[in-house]
Amino acid sequence: MPTPIESWYTDIPPITRIYVTSACLTSLAVQLGFVHPLHLWLNYDSIANGQWWRLITNFLYFGPLSIDFLFHMFFLARYSRMMEEGFYRSKPADYVWLLTFAASTLILSSLILPFAYMPFLGSPLAFTMVYIWARRNPYVRLNFLGLVVFSAPHLPWVLLCFSLVLGGDIPTGDILGIAVGHIYYFFEDVWPQDPASGGKRLLDTPRIM
Repeated sequence: MPTPIESWYTDIPPITRIYVTSACLTSLAVQLGFVHPLHLWLNYDSIANGQWWRLITNFLYFGPLSIDFLFHMFFLARYSRMMEEGFYRSKPADYVWLLTFAASTLILSSLILPFAYMPFLGSPLAFTMVYIWARRNPYVRLNFLGLVVFSAPHLPWVLLCFSLVLGGDIPTGDILGIAVGHIYYFFEDVWPQDPASGGKRLLDTPRIM
């Protein structure tokens, strides 16, 4: 008979399960000394020299095993799962395209905007998922730490303020995730509804997907 943890894990939809599992295994490998974070981070010189895996591994490392790591895994699993089970149910290609677009935009932003560079972009990617889910659920009410009740679209800003209070620095990753999430949300959900768009979706999933 499966344990509650096994049942929870097997119930996670496949794309989210692959991402969360890969992130956990990556941090575990670093923790056990099998790989060093310097072999995973987004280093453009190394990528130019053929280390293409960095384009993927920089999204998989969320830091050493800690409370902060568990916090990131919780938000990644929760909101990616709700996205995959809700808006992208039976549409895995569309969800893979969303992740591909968001990841590519984050890498491009870190390349052309010096202030936006981060060696690991997993957290901004997870924040992108949070932003898109929040904007698509305007009537959902949320409770933060039992202290504040607000509607879902305010969730990214509440989390951003929480990161600012805890860290004391401007949460660049959160802001970058919000920006990329808004770009996708605008062109996928808002622009096609504008008469000037002619109903055309500029971020429609490519046929190759």
